[in-house]
Amino acid sequence: FNPVTTIRYTVTESSNVRLFVTDARGVEIATLVNLRMLPGSYSVLFDAAGIPSGVYFYHLVADGQKLTKRMVVIK
Repeated sequence: FNPVTTIRYTVTESSNVRLFVTDARGVEIATLVNLRMLPGSYSVLFDAAGIPSGVYFYHLVADGQKLTKRMVVIK
């Protein structure tokens, strides 16, 4: 994507949700969500204008479960 993408996710039960982005080395570069959320579908914009092209990962953590997905930034 270049330079903005939408990350969509679903929360199945009330929980503390943290959504953050790391670079390929595992260094956290952005926290997008860090809230207690109710069940439902959500979306958040990630603006990569300030970071170089490369592979990044977004991590969704909710009540001890973690989902990680890969993103590629191309400029």
